[in-house]
Amino acid sequence: MKRMPIAQLSQHVGEQIKICGFVETIRDQKKRQFLVIRDHSGQVQVIHEKRGEEDAIASQISTMCPESTVCIIGTVVANEIVKLGGMEVTLESIEIIGPACLHMPINEQSSLDSRLDWRFLDLRRPQNLLIFQIQTAAEHAMRCFWRERGFIEIHSPKLMETASESGAELFKMEYFGTTAYLAQSPQFFKQMAMASGFDRIFEIGPVFRANPSFTSRHDTEFTSIDVEFSWIDSHEDVMQLEEEWLRYVLLSLQQEFGMRIKETYGVDVVVPKVPFPRVTMEEAYAILKEQGYVVTRAEKGDLDPEGERVLARYIKEKFGHEFVFVTDYPISVRPFYHMRHVDNPGLTKSYDLLWKGLEITTGAQREHRYDVLFRQIEEKGLSVEPMQHYLDFFKFGCPPHGGYGAGLTRLLMTLLELKNVREVTYLYRGPNRLAP
Repeated sequence: MKRMPIAQLSQHVGEQIKICGFVETIRDQKKRQFLVIRDHSGQVQVIHEKRGEEDAIASQISTMCPESTVCIIGTVVANEIVKLGGMEVTLESIEIIGPACLHMPINEQSSLDSRLDWRFLDLRRPQNLLIFQIQTAAEHAMRCFWRERGFIEIHSPKLMETASESGAELFKMEYFGTTAYLAQSPQFFKQMAMASGFDRIFEIGPVFRANPSFTSRHDTEFTSIDVEFSWIDSHEDVMQLEEEWLRYVLLSLQQEFGMRIKETYGVDVVVPKVPFPRVTMEEAYAILKEQGYVVTRAEKGDLDPEGERVLARYIKEKFGHEFVFVTDYPISVRPFYHMRHVDNPGLTKSYDLLWKGLEITTGAQREHRYDVLFRQIEEKGLSVEPMQHYLDFFKFGCPPHGGYGAGLTRLLMTLLELKNVREVTYLYRGPNRLAP
C-alpha cells in the first residue's frame, strides 16, 4: 500500500490508508492506546483497542519511545471530539522502522547552542518546518517577480582571485599553488553581466564573510539575494524595484502562510504600501537628534543598531510603515564602485533599507565609467592591479546600472520577529560553529 500524507486523510474517511512518520506522543491506558503521528504535512491521532495479554501490537506500542519512526495501516474515522482535524485512525498494523533512544538530548526548553548541536532533532518541531516552507515560498515568489519582469538567473563562482568587497573579511585558501578567496559577494560578476548585455539578472546563492562577530544577525556563511539591472537613471530606480519586489513577496506569503504565521509566531504579515518612506542620512541624523539619540558611530557617517531601531520607531509612528530607505551615504562608508552625486561628490547614490528597525538591504547605482572607477579605487587606497579583470568589464562600454543585495536569513528573522539568524538557518556557521 502506498503511503499517504497526513494532510490528505480528511479526504479518505472510512477508507483503509497507510501513514508513515514520527511518533510525537504515546498514551498507554488500561483498555486502549493513543499515538499522535507527525509527518511533514500534519499530525493525526491513532487509536488501538487492546485485545488482551497476547496483543502483539499493544506490546510494541508499550515499549516504543517518542520520536521513533513508524508506518501504520488503519482506517480513517470521523470523530468530532478529536482536536487534530476532527478525525482519527483506528490502527490495524504498525511497523517500527527506526526506534528512538530512550532519552532525547534536547527539548523546547534547551538552550539555542544545545539545539544547534542536535539540529536535526530541533528541526523536527513543526514550527521549524514552517520556517523552511516559508523560505521555499518566498524564494519562489521572488523568482516569479523577477521572471515576470524579464530577469534571468546567474550562478556566479564562489572561488575568486581577489576580494569583491574589502580584504578584511576574506576566507583564504590554497588553490593549485596560488591563493583563492571564498566570495563575499557576487558583486563583480553581477556587474559583468551588465557589461555582457544581460540587462537584468538575479542570483540566490551562498556567500562567505570571515567576520568574527557574535551578534544575533551575523554569520560566516549565508544565502545572499542579489539583483542588478541596466539603464537606470539613479538609485531611485533601484529602490522602486525593491519596494515593488518586497510587496509582491509579502503579499504572496500573507496569502499562503498569514494565518499559520499568526498562530505559530504571533506575527501579522503586513503587506507594505508603496512607495516606502525615504530619508537621507543627513535627515536621519536630524530625526535621531530630535528623538534624543546620538549615533555612536556618527563620525563614520553610518547608523548603529540602536539608531536603526529609533529611526524605525519614528517612521512607524509618523507614517505607519515598517520600512524606511536611508539614502545618500557618505563615500567613507561605501565601496569604491558606488556612484557619487555630481553636485555633492562626498555622497553616494546608495541606500540601506530598514525593516522593523533592522538593516536588511544595501543598494546603489554603480559607477560604470572606467576612468572614474579607476580613480575611485586609488582614492580608497586599494591596489588597481588585482582588480584589472574587474576594470576590464568597463573598457568597451557598459550601461548605467544598479542593484541591491539582501541576506535571506535576515529577511526570515525579521518577518517572523525571531531574535537570531541561527533560528532560521538550516545549519548555522559562525566563528565557533563548524559542525554539524
